Formats: sequence, structure tokens, C-alpha cells
Amino acid sequence: MAVVNFGNTVKVHYTVKLDNGTVVDSTSDHEPFMFTLGMGQAIPGFEQAVMGMNAGESKTVKVGVEEAYGPYYKELITEIDRKQFPSDFKFEIGQHLEIPRPDGQTDLLTVLKVTENTVVMDRNHPLAGKDLAIEITLVEIL
Repeated sequence: MAVVNFGNTVKVHYTVKLDNGTVVDSTSDHEPFMFTLGMGQAIPGFEQAVMGMNAGESKTVKVGVEEAYGPYYKELITEIDRKQFPSDFKFEIGQHLEIPRPDGQTDLLTVLKVTENTVVMDRNHPLAGKDLAIEITLVEIL
């Protein structure tokens, strides 16, 4: 029976939970997640967990901060002048915005505070600084 190796493309179902049991992401109600191991399409701890699995196998792994979305950095909280946004843009606390970067990539920012003149945003990934428990079922090795 084939096992997952570096460079394989796989399909998996997963459920990601925080330490308190809160589900933060899951493929349970849609298509499996397809990715190629070693291409940076999944967090390192997820890739490591899938490595060596057989099709049909399931497991639950604990993924620490360093192998997930990294530590939470306070210096990634930034205050931005509201003039940089359209005047009619409505900000909401907790809102996630995708902001384009000069290199063509995008940053996901979370709105923390809104004043008349500024918006305080967090550039950390929403799961930065959190340990995760991930339930994985390997559906298929392609």
C-alpha cells in the first residue's frame, strides 16, 4: 500500500480546533483539501502529519505554534490613516480585509479599532500564537 511522501499530491478532509475545542476550520461540508507536500500550500505541522499516511487513514495531531501560524507579534499591529481607504468604506471590529502588497501578494488584516481618523489593524494571521489540534483523514494520494 502506498504511503504519502514528499512531493505527493493528496486529498484530505480535516477539522482544525483550538485548545478549548472550538472548530476554526473544516472541510466536513465541502470538497477535500488538495495540496502537494513540500510546496508550502499547508502549514508545516499539517504537512508533517500527512507524511507517511495511507489512503483511508485518520489521525488527530497537536500542532504547536511554531509549526502552525507562528507566534503572535505585537509589532504587527499598525495604525492606518482612514484616508487610505474609500471615504464610504464601513469598518467593523473583527472584520478581515485583504490588502494588496507591492509584491503582488496580499496581507490578511483584522480590524481592531476604528476612530474618526485612523483604523488599527492586526497583520498577524488570526491563528498566530495558537496551538492547534487537527483531525486528518487522507482521502486519496494522486
